[in-house]
Amino acid sequence: MSHTDSAPETDSPLRREPLPLRGRVALVTGASRRSGIGYAIARRLAALGANLFLHHHLPHDRDQPWGADPGGPQAVADGVAEALADGDATIHHLGLDLADPDGPIQLIDAATGKFGHLDILVANHARSGGDGPLGVLDAAMLDAHWSVNTRSTILLAQAFAAQHDGRPGGRVIFMTSGQDLGPMRHEVAYAASKGALASITPTLADHLADRAITLNTVNPGPVDTGYAQPDELHALSRHFPAQRWGTPDDPARLIAWLATDEASWITGQVINTEGGFRRWG
Repeated sequence: MSHTDSAPETDSPLRREPLPLRGRVALVTGASRRSGIGYAIARRLAALGANLFLHHHLPHDRDQPWGADPGGPQAVADGVAEALADGDATIHHLGLDLADPDGPIQLIDAATGKFGHLDILVANHARSGGDGPLGVLDAAMLDAHWSVNTRSTILLAQAFAAQHDGRPGGRVIFMTSGQDLGPMRHEVAYAASKGALASITPTLADHLADRAITLNTVNPGPVDTGYAQPDELHALSRHFPAQRWGTPDDPARLIAWLATDEASWITGQVINTEGGFRRWG
């Protein structure tokens, strides 16, 4: 019998499980706008079979030029629910200020209270605005970005690890913004707080490895989430080989894959997914 006539190997390790996250639970922070990366990540995880717990903090969005999602948190949750691929999977959401020192553990407790256990943490939230270059900075600007972007993310990872029982599939994913690849001179507080996450990635990954958890950090590069003005969108597009900004789903595909068992051998890495973005020229 030739190899073309042989029966298919239904349990071959080369065959992908259609719902690799079935039965697992993911917490995605900063999932507050349907045009945002957090929303795209949550939908990708849902499409792979995961249960979802979404975090949002509407006062931050309302203070930004782009504003909050007009449909509110329920519209975001409904959009993610449409992507749920496992008929038994569910979705919950909660508004919480992660600048509160107790916010991270309150969020982990709320998620585990609903599902009993968390398998995946995607720390997508970030503080934007209220920043500047050297010459205008003050302690309040620096502290505000540090408390949300850095302190809360590390505390979330700590609380996530404390509830994890060592079962396979433990995943933590941080988000950074390419601060190590080029200057962000008008966002010193943001760059410092996000850059710290990239720097601490190998250290935290080493610690979490003992609990069967991987930790990686993703830099999505410039992504059009509705914050850029038309002239900025046009001017920066020429820096991409594809002549376009990233879309929220571009980093979401990578992050969803990192949450699966296929990525179990990857940890402690800072991964740039920028579509060949050229910072100069």
